[in-house]
Amino acid sequence: MHSYNTLQQPVEDIILKEKGSRFIGFAWNVQSEAEIRERLETLKDEHPKATHHCYAYRLGINGEKYRANDDGEPSGSAGLPIYNQLLAHGVTNILVVVVRYYGGTKLGVSGLVKTYKECAKATLEAGIIIARELECELDVEFPFGLQNTVFTLLNRYGAKILDFRSANSCMITASLTLTHKKNISDQLSEMQHVSFKFRN
Repeated sequence: MHSYNTLQQPVEDIILKEKGSRFIGFAWNVQSEAEIRERLETLKDEHPKATHHCYAYRLGINGEKYRANDDGEPSGSAGLPIYNQLLAHGVTNILVVVVRYYGGTKLGVSGLVKTYKECAKATLEAGIIIARELECELDVEFPFGLQNTVFTLLNRYGAKILDFRSANSCMITASLTLTHKKNISDQLSEMQHVSFKFRN
């Protein structure tokens, strides 16, 4: 399994109104829990008067890291319905947040579950879901004279050059899709005076 489904780009400001309360949906691609914390802090700064910032996320190719947070709503009435929409859409590496401004009328647990679910669903459906290939990073060290050969090989497999340094020898850091890892590894192994290692 070399790919996963995720959003092509962020989705913001999907608004749902229910009995005077306003629910605003957001969805972002995320790669780490640190990035999730930053997103949540930024959103809280942008909506300081909101009553709740409920969210759920999935990280990892099989969504092995996940969390659902009710942010003060009754247990299981907000975070879980949002998380279930991530599962229903089969997406990962995504954070969905639903910001609520309380309108004065209580919705009850079943009303909250329904509204948070509908807002998360509308938010994900407003985005474009794409299959993204998993990538890994590669460090290659080689003599200056082999520069063209190494660059040609990396280009053939669509590798992206992240860093290139040359002094006594050359050093490249590149990212490439996991599908091409074995082919590049086999061909680099056959080259003399070339050393390489994969980072992940």
